[in-house]
Amino acid sequence: MTRKSTIFYAIFLIGIGNTNAQKDLECKTKLSMFHEPAKAKKYDVAYEPWLYVKTNCPDLSLATYADGEKILKHKIENTKGEKKKRFVEDLLELLKARQNYFSSNTPKGEFGAKGCQLLYDHKDELGKSKAELYSCFNDVFNTDKETFTHPKSLYTYFFLMVELFDDRKKTDAELFNTYDDINEKIQVEIQNYSEKLNALISKMESGKTLNQKEDNQKKVYESYLKNYTLIQDNIDAMVSRRANCDNLIPLYSGDFEVHKSDSTWLKRAVSRMYHKQCTEALLYENLVKQYDEIAPSADTKVYVATVLLKKGKDKDANQYLEEGYKLETRPYKKSNLAIKIGMIYKNKGQYGKARSYLLDAIKLNPSNGKPHLLIADMYAESAKNKNCGKDNFYQRALYWLAAKEALKASRVDPTLQKLANQYAVSHESKAPTKEEIFLSGLAGKTITVGCWINRSVVVPELD
Repeated sequence: MTRKSTIFYAIFLIGIGNTNAQKDLECKTKLSMFHEPAKAKKYDVAYEPWLYVKTNCPDLSLATYADGEKILKHKIENTKGEKKKRFVEDLLELLKARQNYFSSNTPKGEFGAKGCQLLYDHKDELGKSKAELYSCFNDVFNTDKETFTHPKSLYTYFFLMVELFDDRKKTDAELFNTYDDINEKIQVEIQNYSEKLNALISKMESGKTLNQKEDNQKKVYESYLKNYTLIQDNIDAMVSRRANCDNLIPLYSGDFEVHKSDSTWLKRAVSRMYHKQCTEALLYENLVKQYDEIAPSADTKVYVATVLLKKGKDKDANQYLEEGYKLETRPYKKSNLAIKIGMIYKNKGQYGKARSYLLDAIKLNPSNGKPHLLIADMYAESAKNKNCGKDNFYQRALYWLAAKEALKASRVDPTLQKLANQYAVSHESKAPTKEEIFLSGLAGKTITVGCWINRSVVVPELD
């Protein structure tokens, strides 16, 4: 290379360097120009400088994508027609670009589900079919189930499956398998937030006050639990209308030989038939025995017990229930098992045993209000028992105990507050009236109720 050429090349490189430096400075300046307005929710002001950064320096900052999502959502909400469609497409493109440039900060399940949900929410503008939308959710769920957690997207995923099933484009097996996959995922998330909430509930129950951070966390955990419980109830209702013993029995009968060594399939089949009360069928007994043989666990022992109870073998059934309960060591799982066993004893009228398991369930998972409501129900039922009180006043005093237990459920469980409060009001209305309290001469006194209950209750003071 000649001296003249060398000088020219050097000047050329300096020119490129200056241009790059100028562009870099411009990008950083524009970043500041959109980031601050975006924080203040001035999305229209932020749009132009954001667009420059996204177009010219897409790998500069994660803020380009975090703020960009908010900016484009604002545009979508405030435009119509072709403009709105263009902004939807821009947001879909932005979610993909974020995965390209900041993959470590972009979980595929979380952001893939966002994209699918966006497609679903704007399916008419984008011309997307049910099959395309379902495929989107299904692919993302199977790619990264762990971070596919948003309640709305889990619901939409199953809703699309139901629509395709009703259109005869999905089979019974596909419907139930998808339900089981999603239901198991919801249970994982409910356990996650329940365990987080339990620590805060325990602190409050010990008389301590939550700090501001903990109080905010409590609200977040309660919100997620409410949402997960709501969608679980909704998908349960959808599948219940499409699943009954008449279609479950032939389905599982036909698949039994193929899947009899598959513990997951057996677990799901037994659970489905148990919850749909198909336990009288011989198939249920065969499934339970096979499940217990292939993968014995706390759950299988309880299912075997249900078979024995149907045959009137209560003593053997009780042994299986106790054995199953001892086998489970995980607190959250043990709590759910305690509730299941408690309900079995409750349905048999063995209230003392039932309460013992339900109290264990409360200790193991204090943010679950269901055991409190079941105990309240048994107290209310016992108010009709002449052996649970020396006279009508003492018997009906049990409604105060029932109301108190229902209020405990309302206090600890965000998903049951409305129902628990209704229970409490209903129980209170059946307790002795003010006139009866006056005539009894027991106002403000503590009375004890015997039989299986063996609890004390304070008679309300008169105003």
